[in-house]
Amino acid sequence: MKALTQLLCLTTFSFTTGAALLPAAEPTQDKAIRDNEALVQIAILLDTSSSMDGLIEQAKSQLWKIVNEFNDAKQGDKTPVVQVALYEYGNTNLSIGTNYIRQVLPFTRDLDQVSEQLFKLTTNGGDEYCGAVIREALDKLSWDNNSKTYKVIFIAGNEPFTQGPISANDACKAAIQKGVVINTIHCGNHAEGENGGWRTGAALAEGRFLTIDQDKAVVHIEAPQDKEITRLSIELNNTYITYGKDGTRGRSNQVAQDANAGRYGKAGAAVQRALTKTSSNYSNSTWDLVDATKKDGVKLESISDEELPAELKPMAPAARAAFIDQKATDRAKIQSDIRKLNEERQKFVAEKAKESGEVATLDKVIVQAVREQAAKKAIEFK
Repeated sequence: MKALTQLLCLTTFSFTTGAALLPAAEPTQDKAIRDNEALVQIAILLDTSSSMDGLIEQAKSQLWKIVNEFNDAKQGDKTPVVQVALYEYGNTNLSIGTNYIRQVLPFTRDLDQVSEQLFKLTTNGGDEYCGAVIREALDKLSWDNNSKTYKVIFIAGNEPFTQGPISANDACKAAIQKGVVINTIHCGNHAEGENGGWRTGAALAEGRFLTIDQDKAVVHIEAPQDKEITRLSIELNNTYITYGKDGTRGRSNQVAQDANAGRYGKAGAAVQRALTKTSSNYSNSTWDLVDATKKDGVKLESISDEELPAELKPMAPAARAAFIDQKATDRAKIQSDIRKLNEERQKFVAEKAKESGEVATLDKVIVQAVREQAAKKAIEFK
C-alpha cells in the first residue's frame, strides 16, 4: 500500500537479526478520558513481509486522514478521542518464537509517536500468521470495557488468512466476544482474498472484508489552499511551550513528523496532519504547557522551576500565566484559520473529485468501515 493518517524523523531504520528482542516502544502515558470524551480504540496490524512495501507507504501517508474522520464526530454530547495501537507481523527478522510478531506500540493518543514508529517500519521475508497476531492484540492490548466504546482491529496482508499455528477463525470469534470488530484488508485480488479466508475472518468478527491495491499511489487532489494550510501547521508549533522530562522529546518529534508528512505531500499527508493538529485528537499535555493547563487542568504552580523552559524561569507567576494564555490565544487563532481554509478546500476538492475515478486505497477502505461501524456505537459524523 503506497500510502497509512498522514495518522504520519527523517532517520533511516532497518531491523537486524536481533530485532525480535526489541520491546514495544514506550508511549507517553495517556491522560484519563474526561467526562466529555468518548474513547475510540483502533489497532492496526500490518504485514511487513517483503512484498508489503506499498502497504507501509500507504500507512505512513494516510494515518492522519483516518484519525481526522473523528475530528467533527460526536457520541451524544461527547467528543470521540482516538487511541491507536500498532503491530507488525510476517517479518522474518522477528523471532519465530513470537510467530514473527511485534507489538510496535500499545494503545496511545500520542499520534506523533504512532507516526514516528510507522516511519521506522521496514519489510523482510515472509511467514504471515494472521491468527497469531490477532490473538496477540486481543490478549496484550488494554481494551476498554465500556460497551459504548468503538473497538476495532484492521489487519492487512496478502497471504492466506489461515496460515500459522493459531486458528485465525477462532481468534476472530474470540474478538467479537470481547466486543472488538475485525476488518480484514487483503492486498491484492478480491477472489484470492476470499479463497484465502479473509472474508470468512471478517464475517466471524462482524467486520468488513476489504481489498486494496497496495502498490497504487494515493491520489491527493491539490487545492489552492494546501500551501497556506501547511505553512500554518508549521507556524502552529510556535505556540507550544515545552516542560518536564518529555518536553525536548515532544517538541523534536513534532518537528520530525511534520517533516515526514511533508515527504508525502503529494499524497496529502501534510494537509491532513495540519487538520489533525487543529483537533482534540492532537493532545500533547505531557510535554506542552498550553495543553497541560488548558485541557487537563494542570496547575501552573504545581510545576517546579526545574521543569519549566528557560524562557519562563525568570518570570513572575502572573507573567508566566499571561505568557501561556497568549500562546493559547495564538493557537486558537491559527487553528481557526486552518479550519476556514479547509472549508474552502473541501468545496474545491469535491468539485474536482467528480471528474476523477476512485481507487481503493488503505485510507478509503478504512474510512468506509469506520463510519459504518462507529455509527452502531451512536457516533455521528458531520
